[in-house]
This record gives sequence, C-alpha cells and structure tokens, in this order.
Amino acid sequence: MITPEAEVLVRDHTIYSCVMGSRAFGLATAGSDTDRRGVFLAPTPLFWRFDKPPTHIEGPSEEQFSWELERFCELALRANPNVLECLHSPLVERADATGRELLDLRGAFLSRLAHQSFAGYALGQRRKLDVDLRLYGAPRWKHAMHLLRLLTSSRDLLRTGRLTIGVGDDREDLLAVRRGEVPWTEVERRMTLLSEENEAAAATTPLPPAPDRARVEDFLIRTRRASASASL
Repeated sequence: MITPEAEVLVRDHTIYSCVMGSRAFGLATAGSDTDRRGVFLAPTPLFWRFDKPPTHIEGPSEEQFSWELERFCELALRANPNVLECLHSPLVERADATGRELLDLRGAFLSRLAHQSFAGYALGQRRKLDVDLRLYGAPRWKHAMHLLRLLTSSRDLLRTGRLTIGVGDDREDLLAVRRGEVPWTEVERRMTLLSEENEAAAATTPLPPAPDRARVEDFLIRTRRASASASL
C-alpha cells in the first residue's frame, strides 16, 4: 500500500517516466500489460531529516515503479539492465528539464560493466528456466522469449556501443517462442549461440572500461543544489 507521502513524490516530483516491458520491446500482444517506470527527484530538504525519502516506490497505479534519482543513477552506473533499458525506452511519457538532462547522460552510464551485469542477469533467468523444465517438463515460454531478447540486446550493445531495446525484425520469431511453437532444443541452441556471441563481442567492444561517474555525480549535485535553493 503506497503511503500518501510516496504518492506525492511520484505525482509531483517525477522528472522522467516511460513505458517498458513488451510494449517498449515491440513484443506487445492484445493482452499485454502497460508497465510504467519513472524517476522522481525527492526535494533536497527531505534528506535533512532522520527519516530519509524512499529509494523507490511501487504504484500508485498498477504495474508502476519509480526510483529516486540518486538510486536510479547508482544502478545505472552499475549497468543494471532494467535501469539502463529505461533510459532507452522509445515510449517516453514525461521528461521535464531535469529528465531531459538525465536522458542526455545516457552515454555516460554505458561501459564494459554491461557485459557482466547483462550476462549475470541472463544466467539467473536461464537457471529459472531450467528449474521449470525439471519441475514441469517445459519452460515458461514468455520468460524464454524475453531471455533471447535480452541476450540479443546485450550482444548488440557490446558490438556497437549503443543500447537498442526494440526487437525490430525479430518480433515474429520471438513471439513464436512465446507461443511455444519453437522446440526447446532450438531455443536452447539460440541461447547458447547468443551467449557465445556476447563473449566474442566483449573482447572487442567499443564501450569504455568504466562509466563516466564524475559526469553523473556533477549532474546529481547540481540537481540537489537547485532543489535546495528552490525550497528556501
């Protein structure tokens, strides 16, 4: 249950919001949910209290999740896949001046750390699929589809230095996986191939060794100061 204070933070202090999930990936079907993600800037005076503002908030709408700006930047600097993809959603619903500056920083968050973070996330999802196979004799096909999408996105990021989350021409092939029309042996073969391609791309990636932490921190400090000044 969202608290009144948290609801105010999302309602009045969101600097950036977008649609994610299947709709952003180009994989939506008639029954797809609308997953909304956002970033809010908690007013600086709230950090002067003993009780700090929340680092993230679920709600107030269904399928809505928001991060406080500092937490969002921390996760993006670590190349968290879910957070990085938010910055590259083609379905932006809101971006004020601060939100637009955050979007301008997209390149500062990208680094070779993405290889480790995306691969680690993919490995966790693959283990869940293997558990489903042992317990139920079949994977959750929707999860298998999204793992293939993630591996493709990660490979292309490592190859080009640019993160693209839309699946483009792969849409029908991926939806066939979701419907269970592709044998598991073939899905498994594709996952293995994509993992190998990720490893190969990591060896020659144009991405910098580390994100531009100083540039991001400068943005955060300036934003906090402006918020403090506006509250005086």
